[in-house]
Amino acid sequence: MLTRFAPAPTGLLHLGHVANAIAVWEMAASLGASVLLRIEDHDRQRSRPEYERALLDDLDWLGFVPDLFPTDAFRAGRCDSRQSDRTPIYTRVAEALTARGLVYGCTCTRQDVARATSDVSAGEIRYPGTCRTRGIAPGDDVVWRLRIDPGEERFDDALRGAQVQDPSAQCGDVVIRDRLANWTYQFVVSVDDHLQGIDLVVRGEDLLASTGRQIRIARLIGRQTPARFAHHGLIMKSPTQKLSKCDGDTGVRDLRAAGWTPGDVIAAARSRVTSR
Repeated sequence: MLTRFAPAPTGLLHLGHVANAIAVWEMAASLGASVLLRIEDHDRQRSRPEYERALLDDLDWLGFVPDLFPTDAFRAGRCDSRQSDRTPIYTRVAEALTARGLVYGCTCTRQDVARATSDVSAGEIRYPGTCRTRGIAPGDDVVWRLRIDPGEERFDDALRGAQVQDPSAQCGDVVIRDRLANWTYQFVVSVDDHLQGIDLVVRGEDLLASTGRQIRIARLIGRQTPARFAHHGLIMKSPTQKLSKCDGDTGVRDLRAAGWTPGDVIAAARSRVTSR
C-alpha cells in the first residue's frame, strides 16, 4: 500500500501541514504502507523555489522521512515527483482525453459562470456547460474543460464513513488547464495518484467534496480501482476558517526560531486538530 504527502510550495509550512503529515505517517505505519513525497507546484505563478527548499528542510527537521522520493531527490534537481517536472505526462493524458472528445475549450470567466447559474452547492458554483457545444478547441488563451456527465460516485471514507457525490451536480465540467497554461489541482492530483500507484489518500476534510470528481477523472484516464480515502479534521483559525499560510504565528519556521523543538511543534499540531 502506498500513500503520499503532497505539499504545495506556495508558502511556508504551518501547523496545518504538520497535522496532515502526522495523519499520513501514522496511518501509513498502522497499515504497513509506504509514504511518497510529492511537490505540488502546478501553480507556476504562486510556487517558489525558496518555499520548496524551506519545506524540504522543515520536513527533515521535524523527522518526517518519505519512503519514496526523499527530500534530497528534490534538492538534486529534476525529480519525477515534482509536478512542474511532469508536464509531458499531463500533456499526454490531456491529449488522449481530447482525442476521445472529452476535453473542450471554454472562454467563460469566473464572473461569466457566476452570472450564468444560481446553482451553488456547499459554496461551490456549478459550471452550466455554456461552451460544451461551441466547438472551441483546447489551446492557448482558453480554459480546458473535461466533460463530467451525471452519475454518482460512492466511496467509503476511512474516517467519514459512506459518501455519495455526483460531480456533475456539484461542479459540472472540470477545468483541467487554465488560461495561463497551468494544469489544475483536480487534474494533476488525479493523474499523479493513478500513475504513481497511490492507493491511500490521507488529507484534510476540506477536500472531501473533491473526492468524487477525482475518482471520476481517474476512471476516465484508465484507473480501474479507486484509491481509498481518509479525510481528517483541520486546525481552524476560527470556527469557519481553516488555518492558512498567511497565519505566520503557526509557521514552522517561526516556531523553530522561537525555540520550539520538533516535538513541541508536533504536539501543538496534534492537540489543535478538530474532531468534527
